[in-house]
Amino acid sequence: MGWSQRLFGVLRRALSKEVKEQVGTDRFGNKYYYIPEYKNWRGQTIREKRIVEAANKREIDYEVGDIPTEWEAWIRKTRKTPPTMEEIMKNEKYREEIQMKSQDFYEKEKLLQESNKELAPPVQTQIKGHASAPYFGKEEPSVAPTSSGKTFQPGSWLPQDDKGHNQ
Repeated sequence: MGWSQRLFGVLRRALSKEVKEQVGTDRFGNKYYYIPEYKNWRGQTIREKRIVEAANKREIDYEVGDIPTEWEAWIRKTRKTPPTMEEIMKNEKYREEIQMKSQDFYEKEKLLQESNKELAPPVQTQIKGHASAPYFGKEEPSVAPTSSGKTFQPGSWLPQDDKGHNQ
């Protein structure tokens, strides 16, 4: 950022009555600011803002997860108050517990699958039709012609229309 841009930023903040209040930092070094609602020099009401100043100034250094979920929820205004350090640590511990439990479950499931490979596969039953159908357990009626190519006479068979009537 050039010196002219910094100067312009300082002048803009001075004229706009924008007051940045730091509300916290996270373990990555990101700083979070709150700017309350205010009126600018033209009398317009400017809504409140929530801003994060990233520890890594370069955009290419940013990765998903560099902002904790609690702070991201505050920035996006899905929560009203900024998170406390105790809350963040409690949630981090909970996430680690869930991750350990899922790893244990995955390992147990893998062992169970390996032990089931030794057993014979279950017998598959074939069910055709429905018990209330008049042809249950019998060969289903076919709508295709049953004659062979040698005995077929043109005009001896007509396909059924949508209503099931022959024409």
